[in-house]
Amino acid sequence: MSVERAGVIEPEMVFIPEGWFWMGCETGRDDERPVHRVWVDAFELAAHQVTNAEFACYLAATRNPEPPCWNDPNFRHPKMPVVAVPWHEAVAYCDWLSHATGKRYRLPTEAEWERAARGGAEGSPYPWGETPPEMLPDYAKRWKNGPEPVGLYPPNAYGLYNLGDNVHEWCSDWYDDAYYGRSPEQNPQGPAGGSRRASRGGSWRHHIKVTRTAARSSIPPEFQYADYGFRIARDAAAEGRKNSSPRENAPQAVW
Repeated sequence: MSVERAGVIEPEMVFIPEGWFWMGCETGRDDERPVHRVWVDAFELAAHQVTNAEFACYLAATRNPEPPCWNDPNFRHPKMPVVAVPWHEAVAYCDWLSHATGKRYRLPTEAEWERAARGGAEGSPYPWGETPPEMLPDYAKRWKNGPEPVGLYPPNAYGLYNLGDNVHEWCSDWYDDAYYGRSPEQNPQGPAGGSRRASRGGSWRHHIKVTRTAARSSIPPEFQYADYGFRIARDAAAEGRKNSSPRENAPQAVW
């Protein structure tokens, strides 16, 4: 549950355990290959995409301009994800929230996002398993003119909502379509530079509204699209971490 206090709404954070997983998809697009094993340290990810209500606190405190679509009736419900926020302002929001709460918030890496989306399972194409998106409850009725309020439908196995639908979510990484060929095994942070920032998740305005867990996307960081939002992360508290080595319990290939 989100926690509201003077001028700040702290998001509900979900603990994602450390561990190995197989990142990518052999049957996906070229930028999803090769499938490679990745270790991700324990971290926390917001249960929901950042909402208009949460972002309104940031705007009030910083007096920054409202993003496009802010007053559009198709996008302004308090529980809808905020959209049309460029990458740099998503980072600025994390910095502001960190200062306001004394906790270090940030954007997740692509590896963290995919680890969380998989919910601890290997080989499933979607956060919920094998079922095609068109078979999801109310699929044909959803996302007609914009995103929907967060958390209306069941979460994935880790307790994360809308992971793979509603809006694309900014990641911290620069994007490189060939990065998987040289990505480090442990806690990959993405390439050192680039012209586009990575994003993950589906989009309310795409023909197929829900994305696969391995699917990658990217746009230049200054772009402000009506189907782009973000979800925030933070490092796990020390007491929530285990003392296992990344070399222990490495996964067996399952793709």
